[in-house]
Amino acid sequence: MARYGATVKWARGDDVYADNKYSRRHIWTFDGGLDVPASPSPHIVPEPMSEPTSVDPEEAFVAALSSCHMLFFLDLACQSGFIVDGYSDAAEGKMARVAAGRYAITHVWLHPKVTYCGKPPTAQQEADLHHRAHDSCFIANSVNTVVETVLTRTEPRENPQ
Repeated sequence: MARYGATVKWARGDDVYADNKYSRRHIWTFDGGLDVPASPSPHIVPEPMSEPTSVDPEEAFVAALSSCHMLFFLDLACQSGFIVDGYSDAAEGKMARVAAGRYAITHVWLHPKVTYCGKPPTAQQEADLHHRAHDSCFIANSVNTVVETVLTRTEPRENPQ
């Protein structure tokens, strides 16, 4: 099977390290050379040691689950003969204490909104596509977090074909 990697780089610069007030901003570099500014969540590490405009690991985790689900959904919908025009998901995750001094993202809610061209799937067909996408998602299969898909139906536009 394939192997995946990312490079994570941090440098202290001129910050004093011993006072624990150094910047935690860092860079994630992915294959192809994409650099993504990263930081701890400002919910966990206050500014200025964190950077709220950067991606934090918890957001990336939720985004990875959402993206993986979407990619499988799009493939399954296409295989089933449905034409998807758009897909958006305002996914959210919940951090909770799982043991003394330990926290985890314990629940992720996916809120996919799918628009179709032409005849859309029935509510049952769409729910089945999402169920199959969830079962196929590599990321969801890799974690213990509860991942729940909350469906909102939208009206299709007419099929121009």
